[in-house]
Amino acid sequence: MKRATAIASLALTATAAAIAVGLAVAAFPLGILVPILLVLTVTGLGTGLLHRGVHRVVGLTIGVVSLIGLLALIFAEGRLLENTVMVAAAVAALVAARRAFTARAKLPATSPPRHPTLIYNPLSGGGAAERESLPQEARTRGYEVVALRPGDDLRRLVRAAVEGGADALAMAGGDGSQAIVAAAAAELDLPYACIPAGTRNHFALDLGVDRNDVAGALDAFVDGGERLVDLAEVNGRVFVNNVSLGLYADAVQRSGYREAKIRTLIDVLPDALAGDAESMQLRWTGPDGKERHAAAAMLVSNNAYRLGSLIGAGTRPRVDRGTLGLVAVAPVTDIDGDRRMRAGWEEWSAPVLRVDANGPVAAGIDGEAAVLEPPLEFRIRPRALRVRIAHRHPGTSPSARVPQGFGDGLRSLAMIAAGAENQTHDEKEPR
Repeated sequence: MKRATAIASLALTATAAAIAVGLAVAAFPLGILVPILLVLTVTGLGTGLLHRGVHRVVGLTIGVVSLIGLLALIFAEGRLLENTVMVAAAVAALVAARRAFTARAKLPATSPPRHPTLIYNPLSGGGAAERESLPQEARTRGYEVVALRPGDDLRRLVRAAVEGGADALAMAGGDGSQAIVAAAAAELDLPYACIPAGTRNHFALDLGVDRNDVAGALDAFVDGGERLVDLAEVNGRVFVNNVSLGLYADAVQRSGYREAKIRTLIDVLPDALAGDAESMQLRWTGPDGKERHAAAAMLVSNNAYRLGSLIGAGTRPRVDRGTLGLVAVAPVTDIDGDRRMRAGWEEWSAPVLRVDANGPVAAGIDGEAAVLEPPLEFRIRPRALRVRIAHRHPGTSPSARVPQGFGDGLRSLAMIAAGAENQTHDEKEPR
């Protein structure tokens, strides 16, 4: 199956490329206007997002007008069919490539626990646990079931479950709740299962838990395998995904963020990138050993995310590398009275990071608002958590075998199409 999808992806990629070249030649010289309008669209929309007042109106106007002109040019050339086929071929090629790079971990079988406990949040994920009949499904599998009600202390519920004889812990809820239960399981050396009944379930995705099979994730303690993964912490507080400082952290602090996330992020974007946000007080040492003094946004993650890739972007290829993933986005600075973006972003990895500040720092920890006292001490806890995953689930990240870069992707697809396995460094089974 992988070989067939790799062949299909290569064929579709060649088709899209051939059509693109043909259109560029046939549309000359009008074809020159296409990249110009595309640049104006991106620049105008970007300016509109990064500024307020007149700049926002002018930027959005230029962006929208350029976009309309771009679409009109395509229609005027009478090549709508060719453009549609080109885009469809490119999208289909990406879908086929993603299937070709799909990985499944061979996790060793383990003995089922005698007294597993499921703690679930009835409100998480818009009531996903109740919709999937998780309490009933868990009881049929021999779980003790505990509901997390408004006002309950999750840590106390975990302690009570363990004192009552629980020898394995499962959590059905958001990633913030997953972190609390995972920290307790790691401290007590108990197996843990992540049940994807939250809103996003990012941790479940990167662990290789099928987010579309919520009830099936309960089989982790019935017919599952075990792997060891890392946890991370900031000032002693465990997180499973990431801690954000700056732009996103400022947004999650605002009332109404849950109801209007995109609008809130757009609202804080100009201030964060203008260099006058609270995040400007941050100080840390960069990958070159030099001290940094500002960031519009900073992300510290439990292992590094894959960024900028068409396939697997926003996921972590591995969660057992024993390192923090670090990304810092530079703010806009004044250069001779003209605001320009300085540097872009830096991305690196390290086992520890210290961030100093002039006062309390707003943070988003696994998507939940928090305020941290400086200095912020980040560190990774390698192989701290025993995770159980149902055998019918992938057991590894969707980006575990995805190569880096377009060229590497084509070479890997060619190898798979020729009958050879993808030999990227991410192919090895999780430790």
